[in-house]
Amino acid sequence: MTDRDYLTLAREGQSRYEEKKSVFLGFAAKLESEDAAARWIASIKRAYPDARHHVYAYRLREGNAARYSDDREPQGTAGMPILDVLRGKDLLDCGIVVVRYFGGTLLGTGGLVRAYSAAASDAVKDAGIVRMTMRRRFTLSLSYADNPRVSQILSSRPGVLYELSFGEGVTVSGTVDADAADALSLAVTDSTAGRVSPEWGELVFSPVPVDN
Repeated sequence: MTDRDYLTLAREGQSRYEEKKSVFLGFAAKLESEDAAARWIASIKRAYPDARHHVYAYRLREGNAARYSDDREPQGTAGMPILDVLRGKDLLDCGIVVVRYFGGTLLGTGGLVRAYSAAASDAVKDAGIVRMTMRRRFTLSLSYADNPRVSQILSSRPGVLYELSFGEGVTVSGTVDADAADALSLAVTDSTAGRVSPEWGELVFSPVPVDN
């Protein structure tokens, strides 16, 4: 695994594309390992056992894996076009399966590439894309007197997500973009004359929607 930001699917997606009575059903899903990919692909095959082809491709951060299968379609006409959709959008930790029901008419090399590409692209569009951004968890413990100035700092800084809880004092729990953690710490400490400083937690990935 790496700690850099990356793009992936927001959720599962589906599509349907028809060409000369051949029906192409697209399925897109988030995946985190080769084992998960194998189980998911097998589940699609079980769900559509009467289909002529079950073509797939996936890309993972784990081991920089990129796999595809033409599943008896002519080489280069099915799995690779699906993989190219994932590569073209720089998507990781996700995969696509396109199930084909043969309509009786051969589509030719160009027709197959277009059909599998379209089904894959439409499934990705249905799923949506998010950027997984590395963020640092933090906790602040402060007095009611310090709350206004600290809250103003937190709300004015882009990339800070937080919530408040109230008791004898105020507790702030949130996350901030990892590369902005030091600046936030300095701002909070300076504004409270050293009375408040963040308690830092683990690094986590947080999704941010992007246009696809």
